Amino acid sequence: MNLRVVAVAALAALTACSPRPSGTGAADFNTDLPMTEYMGHVVDPAAFMYWKGSGTVIDDKGEHDLSPTTDEGWDVLVTGASILVEAGNTLQLPHRVRAPQAEWNKYAKLLSERAMIARAAAEKHDKTAVFDEGGRLYEVCVACHEKFIIEPELKANGAAKGDPLPALPGSKAK
Repeated sequence: MNLRVVAVAALAALTACSPRPSGTGAADFNTDLPMTEYMGHVVDPAAFMYWKGSGTVIDDKGEHDLSPTTDEGWDVLVTGASILVEAGNTLQLPHRVRAPQAEWNKYAKLLSERAMIARAAAEKHDKTAVFDEGGRLYEVCVACHEKFIIEPELKANGAAKGDPLPALPGSKAK
């Protein structure tokens, strides 16, 4: 037997013993959930899990720190930030990306990056950093909404007619 035949036979034997992926091996993502529902049921709740555990509220009884006071409370913030990290990833999946794609992906990546930093702040129980990073997360959300919700709405329908704000009590309504 010549060396070439032995090499081919050995290669065939090794290939036969190698594990093979089932099907095509390609990822199969279900992105059927409309973006408004994805935001409303995944991104928004995760963001509020994080934001509700930072800052202060001032009411008639005084100033109240919203920071968690237990490990379980801090874990809620870690969980919210963790979900946001993964949300930024899933927003870049095929059929979720919006045009212009480069800007969409920029905001999605920023969401993940800033959520990782926010997560680290929550893991450290750092009240100041949690508040600051929550603000940075909010900046990403606002910028993305401006680009992908507000601008298209204005382009499609023009500016709102009239005064969009309600009249203040005691003021003269026009």
